[in-house]
Amino acid sequence: MASSMSGMPGMPAAGTLPPPGISAYLTWHPDAFFLAASILAAALYLFGVVRLHRRGDRWPIGRTLSFLAGLLVFVGITCTGLNEYGMYLFSVHMIQHMMLSMVDPLFLLLGAPITLALRAARPAGRGHTGPREVLLALLHSRFAKVVSSPLFTLPLFVVSLYGLYFTSLFDALMRSRVGHDFMLVHFLMVGLLFFWPVMGVDPAPHRSPYVIRILELFAVMPFHAFFGIAIMMSTSVFETAFANPPANWGLTALSDQNTAGSIAWGFGEAPTIVVLLVLFVQWAKSDRREAKRKDRKADRDGDQELVDYNAYLAGLAQRSGHTDGVAAGTQPRVPAQEPVAEA
Repeated sequence: MASSMSGMPGMPAAGTLPPPGISAYLTWHPDAFFLAASILAAALYLFGVVRLHRRGDRWPIGRTLSFLAGLLVFVGITCTGLNEYGMYLFSVHMIQHMMLSMVDPLFLLLGAPITLALRAARPAGRGHTGPREVLLALLHSRFAKVVSSPLFTLPLFVVSLYGLYFTSLFDALMRSRVGHDFMLVHFLMVGLLFFWPVMGVDPAPHRSPYVIRILELFAVMPFHAFFGIAIMMSTSVFETAFANPPANWGLTALSDQNTAGSIAWGFGEAPTIVVLLVLFVQWAKSDRREAKRKDRKADRDGDQELVDYNAYLAGLAQRSGHTDGVAAGTQPRVPAQEPVAEA
């Protein structure tokens, strides 16, 4: 591949792009597919929020801002110069990968789009099936249970790193615009599937206790760290798509590859800390809700649970006392002395 390598159909050739830099990365290069998908997602979300408000229901503004921020991040990754240079620089491509799989899902999931859809959609009449019923059926389906299980999400996350970059699959996908776009969508979907049961606020078929979720999060960290270190410490270029950057860009393929490895390693740490903080906050809120629920139940039934527990303890004490009494009553008795008859 020459230094003046041509771009794939629909994308400019590397030689026609200016040297990489912050201004070049932030230049507006809209992708019709990704831009249309983002606008549609924003419109549907805001439509749901407006419908709730019109019927007097409340929807947290923080969730709306989080979801819209996630869409802005997505547009920033797919509709700017990052998407152009991501075809020719491993480091920029890795920024796209890490942002779409480790950062963007956090914003989108905290927006609770599934919960919003369930609340905004009206139930269909008896004997009919509407969007709400379809969504509920999907959430309760065997497919949803499988894809939300850690037995599926953890291997998928790991395979998406090693199976893509350390095989010929990556170069095969990079030969076409469709393959490149497929990878970007795949990165986002893998991130959404992984973080959905871990820290998402939407209902999920599989939702482990908080301790298990933290363990699931830590389970992928060694694989992610080793992946970044392996790329960062490599002494040879192993991706043909990035083997010959233009000479006027002032960098080599190997140095850019090592930078990509450091980016992958760094992104494995910071988002993990953010998710941990979110989990601890959710855990604390869950405990407070459970305490309030028990308080309300105690107010309704006169704290019947405590009464039952005290009665149970009293029963134990009574049985223990009865046993002690029986034991005391079986002590051996000394026979009474008969009176001696007087002569």
